[in-house]
Amino acid sequence: MNICVFLSAADLDDRYTVPAREFAELLGRGGHTLVWGGSESGLMKVVADGAQEAGGRLVGVSVEFMAALARAGADEMFVAKDLAERKALLLEKADAVVIMVGGMGTLDEATEILELKKHGKHTKPVVLLNTAGFYDGLRQQFQRMDEEGFLPLPLTDLVFFAEDAVGALAYLEESAGLQ
Repeated sequence: MNICVFLSAADLDDRYTVPAREFAELLGRGGHTLVWGGSESGLMKVVADGAQEAGGRLVGVSVEFMAALARAGADEMFVAKDLAERKALLLEKADAVVIMVGGMGTLDEATEILELKKHGKHTKPVVLLNTAGFYDGLRQQFQRMDEEGFLPLPLTDLVFFAEDAVGALAYLEESAGLQ
């Protein structure tokens, strides 16, 4: 399975890097391919290292203005002209999506992926990996949107909130019929 991971390129502390690396290692050991933003910095590097060292393939999608940060050792690397093209390529190359901790870019990617799913533009499973409660506030907002009728389908059909790496990958594999 090709698993797209949206996450930060920033250097973060262990409460975020350790669970991200754990997910990446599970992904690699499971024979899956990491599809990610292609960066050789921060949390993106941690995840790419973990997946590759555990036997996973790496498919990166960088963007022209960040191409200098792209990982040289990826199995495949694509360079998009802008962020919109990058998001489209990442989704196109993925069978499933995991959203890890991140900033504005990650939040932008997450909301676009969920908006496309809401409108039936894809049916890929989406997981928000809620490391250290990072997405508790977003989960609360999504639940309110669901309860107050802002979503045309149940929140549980849009996204699965996982509290740990094992739960995230188990959900994806079950969704793909691999368990």
